[in-house]
Amino acid sequence: MKRRVDEHKLGFREGFTKRYNIKLLVYFEEFSEIRYAIEREKQLKGWLRSKKVKLIEKFNPNWGDLSEDL
Repeated sequence: MKRRVDEHKLGFREGFTKRYNIKLLVYFEEFSEIRYAIEREKQLKGWLRSKKVKLIEKFNPNWGDLSEDL
């Protein structure tokens, strides 16, 4: 997981994080199977931003960079 986070931070991966210069990992979930991760990602993408913010603040109220602990 650390390798992939580093790739995003350094801009090696195309997509949202590179396009918007995102450098902080403020929320993540781990799954035993990729199909569950994809299902959850689709669910979260359908949420309003306010609901996503509440989810982040429940687990990371200070919006700290969680990648530092990886």
